[in-house]
Amino acid sequence: MNFIEAIFLGIVQGLTEFLPVSSSGHLELSKVILGSELDASASMMFTVTVHAATALATMVIFREDIKNIIINFFKGNDEDRKFLFAIIISMIPAAIVGIFFNDAIELLFSGNLTLVGSMLLITGVLLLLTDKVENRESELTYFKAFIVGLSQAIAILPGISRSGATISTSVLLGIDREKAARFSFLMVVPLILGKMILDIDDILSMPISSESNELSALIIGFCSAFFTGLWACKLMIKLVKRARLKGFATYCIFIGGLTIVWMITI
Repeated sequence: MNFIEAIFLGIVQGLTEFLPVSSSGHLELSKVILGSELDASASMMFTVTVHAATALATMVIFREDIKNIIINFFKGNDEDRKFLFAIIISMIPAAIVGIFFNDAIELLFSGNLTLVGSMLLITGVLLLLTDKVENRESELTYFKAFIVGLSQAIAILPGISRSGATISTSVLLGIDREKAARFSFLMVVPLILGKMILDIDDILSMPISSESNELSALIIGFCSAFFTGLWACKLMIKLVKRARLKGFATYCIFIGGLTIVWMITI
């Protein structure tokens, strides 16, 4: 992977992680369009790295929230303790899938565009349903957190938007839109960091030589995704509060349908 590709893919990740159009799906589409020759393992490694960048961007945007949750947790604040436990519960489904089905997941990140197109169609329909739901202020219970966690686990599939799936599920369960966006963005941070820790040996063992630019590409992609993600995260919070997801739904359906037609005709 050359540096231009790394910058471009980083921008794609930074935008699409927070906008509900599937970051993993767009990364796979972009890799095919750019003619990337990464194998499944290397492709997954790059995907995890740029996801870590957007997780860091989330931590920067919500740094005050994170600090207050941690401080108030030890002070015995019931609301913040409940929110933190809800995040932990929401992690369980995706953690199980990641631990026990990691090899199978890697195979999904090898240019299977028919799958990506199909999942983008599902994402579009889900966003359309969410846009029609009136904003409510139902309590975030542990059961609802687990259901949102299930949608996050399903969103491991390339083409299913993680933010779109988790925010949509939260809103459909009656959770306030702004709180749904906050919960959606914060719940993924521990999972991404955990995945990076599990893969740290692979990252450190990557060869650094004049003939191998893999590590440099990872660093450039990381920086590109991080700075783009800072902007996209703020934008998405505003859009969710205003219930303006119809445009993203139309986009996902169009791109998903176009991808499937392309795969049928080539």
